[in-house]
Amino acid sequence: MLQQIVERMQKELASKSFDGSLKFDCGDDGVVVLNEGTATTTDQDTDCTIKITLDNLVKLLTGKLNPMTGVMTGKLKVSGDMGVAMKLGKLLG
Repeated sequence: MLQQIVERMQKELASKSFDGSLKFDCGDDGVVVLNEGTATTTDQDTDCTIKITLDNLVKLLTGKLNPMTGVMTGKLKVSGDMGVAMKLGKLLG
């Protein structure tokens, strides 16, 4: 599942710019890291970390979970550079 997400994110990164580095931390399910125009499942330090379940990450990426609603309801937690998290909307939109 994470590999499919990485492949989709890689396609988005090919056509859109994304400055900074961001990690989706899905706990025991693993991580998806966006850094320097690439997407990977290799864990590394990033400017911003979003803690989210794999199920909610899929919902976020398919437009079924609004990022602001996710934060308000505790379905995702953002730590680090909030500016990087805000840029994510342009990448997904």
